[in-house]
Amino acid sequence: MTAIGFDPIENALQAYKDGEFLVVMDDESRENEGDLIIAGCHSTTEKMAWITRPFRESGLICISLPGERLAELEIPMMVPKKNQDRHRTANTVSVDYKHGGQAVDPATLAALALSCHLLPLRARPGGVLTRRGHTETAVDLCRLTGLPEAGVLCELVNDLDGDIQGEFNTSKMSNYYQDG
Repeated sequence: MTAIGFDPIENALQAYKDGEFLVVMDDESRENEGDLIIAGCHSTTEKMAWITRPFRESGLICISLPGERLAELEIPMMVPKKNQDRHRTANTVSVDYKHGGQAVDPATLAALALSCHLLPLRARPGGVLTRRGHTETAVDLCRLTGLPEAGVLCELVNDLDGDIQGEFNTSKMSNYYQDG
C-alpha cells in the first residue's frame, strides 16, 4: 500500500470555501474511512447528483448542524437518551427535504433540491476537539471558512462490494476524480 497524500490545510480550507468537495479521512484507530464533505451553502442539484453516483456514496446523505440549529428546526434525536453507537454518532430523525417530512428551512439546507431523505447529524459543541468525527469536522470546516454552519457529508463506499472505503481505496478514488 502506498502512503496517502494530504493537501496542506490552507489549500483544503480554500477549496472548501470555494465550494469544492473534500475527502476527509479519520484515523485507523477510529473507523479508517473517508467521507465526502461540502459546505451546505455550496451544495447544488448537480453536486448532490454527483455525490450519489456509484463509488462515492453509502446511500445516506447527511447534513451536520450544531445542536442549537437542530433545536430551532425542531428536529428530534433518533435516540434521545442512551446512544449505544460505538462512536456516539448523534443521528436525528430523517428529513424529507423535497416533500417536507419535517419543517426544514431551505436556506439551511442550501440548494439540496433532490427528492431524498437527509439525515441531520448533531455536531457536538467544541467540534473535533471534543469528538473526532466527520460530523464535527463538517461544521468546524464551515466555522473556519466563515460559512454557514451546515456541512453535507456522505461516506465513500467501494462500488464493487459496498464496503466502506478505507485509506487505500479512498486515495485511489480521490486521485481518479482529481485527474478526471
